[in-house]
Amino acid sequence: MGGYDNTKITSNSDLARLPSRLKMGLGYDVHRFVSGRPLILGGVVIPYQYGLLGHSDADVLTHAVMDAILSAADLPDIGVLFPDTDDKYKGADSVELLRAVMDKVPRNVSIVNISCVVMALKPKLMGYIQSIRERLAGVMGIDKGQINISATTTEGLGITATADEAGGMSASCNVLVRLG
Repeated sequence: MGGYDNTKITSNSDLARLPSRLKMGLGYDVHRFVSGRPLILGGVVIPYQYGLLGHSDADVLTHAVMDAILSAADLPDIGVLFPDTDDKYKGADSVELLRAVMDKVPRNVSIVNISCVVMALKPKLMGYIQSIRERLAGVMGIDKGQINISATTTEGLGITATADEAGGMSASCNVLVRLG
């Protein structure tokens, strides 16, 4: 016995039906380190000597999550929805922007899984990942088990090569959603 929700893929015609039920979105963000600002990732303040420069709180992780969700839901990206030319968003709490994004997502779109990578030489994030997962899951109304966050140093290459004001931090995010 099987169920209609358990799709067996045996032919090209079976594959043709999948895009109408599952969809993926990708998000990416990058910001430069600066002194005098808090470092916020996934709505959690991370103790560090530098923060990230941006029009809002520059939470690269939450920005990547928002863009991935918006992409999967066929909605405009955060630059369109929350432009850095609008003073209303100056210093904005990215978690509150994520709440606004979730309000825009159609009811027939549900998050299956979120997978993110934060790229920075420092600080080490291992001790904060569970708190970040819990914070983001709570805002999105999903189980924290649906979110995976990892971190990498990028082997000292690119913008993340230095842990001072000359460097920065980036994040990428993939989201899988179910339609219907």
